[in-house]
Amino acid sequence: MNKHALINADMNYLAATLGHTDEVTICDAGLPIPAKVKRIDLALTHGVPSFIATVKVWLASSQIEGVMLAEEFVKVSPECHQALLAEIDAEQQATGRIFSIEYISHEAFKLRTHNSRAVIRTGECTPYANVIFKTGVVF
Repeated sequence: MNKHALINADMNYLAATLGHTDEVTICDAGLPIPAKVKRIDLALTHGVPSFIATVKVWLASSQIEGVMLAEEFVKVSPECHQALLAEIDAEQQATGRIFSIEYISHEAFKLRTHNSRAVIRTGECTPYANVIFKTGVVF
């Protein structure tokens, strides 16, 4: 059994097989997931698991170097957006690295998910609670 927080088998496999610049999407319960992209569906019921809880575990398990968000997230769901930025900031502090953060339209975001190695669906019901992480390297 793993000693770290991530115990989901599909997410562990994903983290172990990612390469530099691969992209992974963590999304709310409503984001459309492209048919040809691997779906890791964690959603149990409304709000479970939460977007932020899933992000925390992913950041503890995978090195990132970039973040992509929908512009609409900032205005429509400011509390969740700020909570995500706090997690990203904590990860930057912990790793001593600065991550690029890019904002694009929600329509462009949905198209970009087609490039993801996987989309991890949460039970989050907060509008625009979605993020694409670009994988970094640990060296």
